[in-house]
Amino acid sequence: MTDLKIAIVAGSTRPGRHSRMVADWVLDRAAGRPGARYDIVDLTAHPLPLFDEAMPPSFGQYQNAHTKAWAATIAPFDGFVFVSPEYNHSTSAALKNALDYLYAEWQNKAAALVGYGSLSGTRAVEHLRLICAELQMATVRQQLAFSLFNDFENFTSFTPAARHDDAADAMFTQLENWAGALKPLRA
Repeated sequence: MTDLKIAIVAGSTRPGRHSRMVADWVLDRAAGRPGARYDIVDLTAHPLPLFDEAMPPSFGQYQNAHTKAWAATIAPFDGFVFVSPEYNHSTSAALKNALDYLYAEWQNKAAALVGYGSLSGTRAVEHLRLICAELQMATVRQQLAFSLFNDFENFTSFTPAARHDDAADAMFTQLENWAGALKPLRA
């Protein structure tokens, strides 16, 4: 099997966000894993207006240049690690919007979920599970949950506890197993 391509999606675009720090940590933990290459996809590099396509994404008839560029970015990946803050008991609007733009590019791929917030982002992750299911992505059981109180120094510097390392390894293994198992469905 060829190497798997996994995107770590930094799921917030607001000033002062923490998603890029968390995504960088995830990338650092994934470095050197055999059989998989991890890359960051930062939503700030893909400015998408609120969904503005005339046709539903499931039709695959993308008209706008920004949609076509977003589809070209996402299509080559075999799986995803979505890094999400928890805003108002859910994921960020930017990540939800980015997911809503596409359909076929998400299908039959695996997803792992990483949340952070005052309650460790667990409610955002649960909402993402539902969204991913509708987009026909298989989410893995192992997730990472980072607390603003325990894993961020002064609520700003990301300083996760060492206990997250083993959970990250388990998450990567599950994600790579599922991404590899689903790859023949897309051939």
